[in-house]
Formats: sequence, C-alpha cells, structure tokens
Amino acid sequence: MRFAKAHGLGNDFLIVADADVPADFGPWARRICDRHKGVGADGVLRYTVEAPNVRMRLINADGGEVELSGNGVRCLAAYVHGRTWVPAAHTVLTPSGPRPVVVHSEGPSSYRVETDLGAPLLRSDQIPAAFDPARDRVVDHPLSVGGETVLVTLTSMGNPHCSAFFDAPVADSLLLRLGPLIENHPLFPKRVNVEFVTVIRRAELRVRFWERGVGYTQASGTGSAGAFVAATLKGLCDERVRVRCDGGILECDWPAGGSVRQTGPVEVVCEGEWLL
Repeated sequence: MRFAKAHGLGNDFLIVADADVPADFGPWARRICDRHKGVGADGVLRYTVEAPNVRMRLINADGGEVELSGNGVRCLAAYVHGRTWVPAAHTVLTPSGPRPVVVHSEGPSSYRVETDLGAPLLRSDQIPAAFDPARDRVVDHPLSVGGETVLVTLTSMGNPHCSAFFDAPVADSLLLRLGPLIENHPLFPKRVNVEFVTVIRRAELRVRFWERGVGYTQASGTGSAGAFVAATLKGLCDERVRVRCDGGILECDWPAGGSVRQTGPVEVVCEGEWLL
C-alpha cells in the first residue's frame, strides 16, 4: 500500500488512495498512525481524484471516521496538485460539503494553500450540542467539568468545536486534564474538538488544541477557525486575524455574513510503502 505523509503546522496526515483502504479500516488506521509501531500521524486522508477536483474522507488516529479537517484539506490539496492530478484552483469534496482551495507552490515539497471553509454553523443542534430546546447561539455557556466550571462558546465548521478563553496560554497540565473531559462531555453527542484560546490583540489569537479522536495536536485548521468565530461572537477580535498555534501561524478572515477563509502552509514530507 502506497502512502504519502504531509503536515500543516505539525498537524500530520497519511495520504492513501481510497481504493487501497481496507474495509475494516479502524484497526488498520490505529496501526499505521501509531507513532512507535507505525508511520505515525494524527489521521489518514483517504482520497479519490475526480478531476478537476478530489474527494476526501478522514480517519482519525483512534480509527474513527470524522467529517472534516482544515489542515487535512490543505495537505490533500497540496499533494494532489503537486502530482499534477488537479489544477491549483480546485475543490476538495468532503462529507461536510465542498471546500474550494487555491494551491501555491513554494518549493519542491512546500506549499501555501488558501481555503474557503464555508460559513460557520452556530445553532446548538447543528454543532451538535444537547440543549433542549435548541439555542440559536451558545456563547459563554457554563460547562461543569472536572470539578470546575468553564465558560465555553460552541461553533461548527462542518465539525464540532468548543472554545474556552483564558487570560494566558494554558499549560500542558491544564490542556491534558480538561481536553479529554470536555471532548467526552455528555453535552456533545458526537464528542467535540476543544480550543484553549487567548486573545493577544484584536488581530491575533493564541490557541492550543485538544482534537477529538487524536488528543493534543500542534495545530488545527477548523479549530483555528472555530476559535476565531467564537472570539468574533464574543466581540473580541477583528474580521481578519492571525491564529498562532503551537506549530505556527494560520491566517483567517470572516467577512460579515460570508465564509471563513484560511491560508496556511503545507509540507509533503515523504512517500513510502506500508507493508503490514
């Protein structure tokens, strides 16, 4: 089985043709994503080229299939364009809908990719979050978790996000303690991605991530967008920001009533053959 590996700001993926993915993909994904006994990655991008576009499905490192990854969209877009299978401007077709991209080559294996992530979903039943009745927006909701109360703002970028705001970037100990508790909180029937957000200035956010089905990760494309939308709902930022992740910077903008647009780097690291 042939694979490629790519990352966006340290959020890394294995790229495998859909036809090569086994029917019982969960155990296989856990093996190949294992960082000690496999290749190592946050997830697997399974693809089918449907020129001039490409179709994507995402399997997380825990073996579960999820809707979308912003960094994954960029990684796959860069990879298939670099192989000249699709033009620079094309669309990545995801379970959450089409995500148009423009790929800019910056070297033999380095790219910069612009992505239209679509309009955020804000109703609690779209995220989903188990409020009865449903709420139009969930901003600063007091969530009881781990013996304390955390104010959270919920969004969806085609996948569920929960943003909590802190005065300073959180330490590993807090992220590793609260991340899995919030991910698996009963409020979230499909679990949730968690963003720990600090507003540096109105044009810059500092965000750390606990990703559903992955754990700690150095960056998240949809997580950065979710944090940005949450900060906008709270009136804390401008319509164009830099999101500083542990792995680097993503640029985001959200014109009023429009789509969230995001630009960031991709590196295609290697290609190889999986033997197991």
